[in-house]
Amino acid sequence: MPNTVRLDQDYPTITESEKLHARAAGLIPAFAQTLAKGPTQYVDGVAPKYLRRAKGARVWDVDGNEYLDYNMAIGPISLGYGYEPVDAAVRGQLEDGIVFPLIHPLEVEIAELVREVIPNAESVRYAKAGAEVTSAAVRLARAYTGRDKVLCCGYHGWHDWYIGITARNLGVPQAVKDLVYTFNYNDMDSVMAALDDDTACVILEPMTFDFPKDDFLQKLKDACHAKGALLIFDEMWTGFRWALGGAQEYFGVTADLACYSKAIANGMPLAVLAGRADVMSLLDEHVFFFTTFGGETLSLAAAGATIRELRDKDVPAELARKGQKLMDGYNDIATELGLRDVTHCKGHPARGLIFFDDKGGQGLLMKSLVQQELIKRGILWSGFHNMCYSHTEDDLAYTLEAYGQALAELKAGLENDDLAARLRGKPVQPVFRRTDSFNLKPAR
Repeated sequence: MPNTVRLDQDYPTITESEKLHARAAGLIPAFAQTLAKGPTQYVDGVAPKYLRRAKGARVWDVDGNEYLDYNMAIGPISLGYGYEPVDAAVRGQLEDGIVFPLIHPLEVEIAELVREVIPNAESVRYAKAGAEVTSAAVRLARAYTGRDKVLCCGYHGWHDWYIGITARNLGVPQAVKDLVYTFNYNDMDSVMAALDDDTACVILEPMTFDFPKDDFLQKLKDACHAKGALLIFDEMWTGFRWALGGAQEYFGVTADLACYSKAIANGMPLAVLAGRADVMSLLDEHVFFFTTFGGETLSLAAAGATIRELRDKDVPAELARKGQKLMDGYNDIATELGLRDVTHCKGHPARGLIFFDDKGGQGLLMKSLVQQELIKRGILWSGFHNMCYSHTEDDLAYTLEAYGQALAELKAGLENDDLAARLRGKPVQPVFRRTDSFNLKPAR
C-alpha cells in the first residue's frame, strides 16, 4: 500500500518515479525545469521524483504516496493547491477564452488591484516568469539613467545580465559579465565599494533568511539616490507573503521598481513589474518589453481571486502565525535534544529556513538525514517551511512530532559519527543560490 502521512511507517516505494527518471535521462537536461524541484535537492533513492496531483497542503507522487508539503511548488502556492475560489475564477475565464488579438479588460482590472495593494505601484506591466521582469527592470534602469553598471545581491533568474556573475556563466559574453557587480546583504561597506556614478541600479531580494539590520534598506535607497541610481526590489519571495504589499509594506521602504511572481496567482504563471510612473513610462515607446502571453487571462483571473483572498482573509498574518509556531517548536525540540548549536530555524516565519551548521563539513549530510526521516513520515521538505493558508493546526502539530523523531535520529547519527551510513540514498547536493558571502565581484 502507498504511504500516507503518519509516524513510524516504512520508507516509500518509488518504483514509478524511478522509471520516469530513467526515461528522462538524456531527454530532459538536468531532468527538471526548475533546479529546486530536481533530483539533486532530495535524497536520491528515498525521495519521490515525480508528483501526480496536489490538494490543499498535500501532494501525491506517481506511486500513490501522500505527503504533507512545505515546498508549495517552490513559492507560487500561497493559499493551497486546488484552492477553490482561485480555481473557480480560472474555470470561469476559461469559458470566455485564454488569449485574444486585442487587450482584455482583466489587464486593466488587475493592474488597478495591484496598484491598490503594492506601495509605489504607479504603473504595472505583466510577464510570465520572474526572470523576465527582473531583466526588464534592469533594462529600464539602464535606459532611465543612461548608465550600464548593475549591482546585485541574491538570486535573480537565468538571464545573461545576472547569471554572468555566477559559476554557471558559460555562454555569457565577457562584455556582459563586466557590467555587473555584487555586494553583501546588510553590508553597506560592500555596497559603497561598488556603487559609483556609473551605476544604473542596485537590485536585491529585500530579504531572504536574514532580516535587514541597522536600517539597511533605507540606507541602501538613500545611497542609490545620492548617486543617481535606481533601487529595484526582487520580491519573488517576499511579495504577497511578508505582507499583502510585500517587503515595501512590511519594512516601510519603497523601491523605484519592484518585481513580483510566485504567490501572486497561487500557482498560475504570472509575473509583475511595478513602480514609478516616470520610469515605467519609458516602456511606452523607448524600451521594448512585450510578450505574447503577458496578458493571458487565466493567470490574470487567478491573480485577481488570489489577491482578494489574501486581502480579505489577512492571509500573510496567518502564514506568519503558523510559521512562527513551527519555528518556535523546531527550535524548542533542537534545544531539548542538545542540538541547538548545530541546527535551528530562522528567517521570516512565512518561510522559515532550517539551518544546519556546516563547520564540520556535515551540513548537507545532516539536512539529508532529516529530509529522509521526514519523507518516511509523509512530509515533503527541502529545508524550509514555505507556508500556505491551507496548512492546518493538525498539520503543524503532526510536523512537530515528526521533527522530534527526525532530530532524534540526527542526534544519534552525530553521536555515533555515522550520518552517511544512516542515509539510504545519495545526499542532497548544494543548491544554486547564495544569500551571504555574496561579495564575489566588487568594484575593481
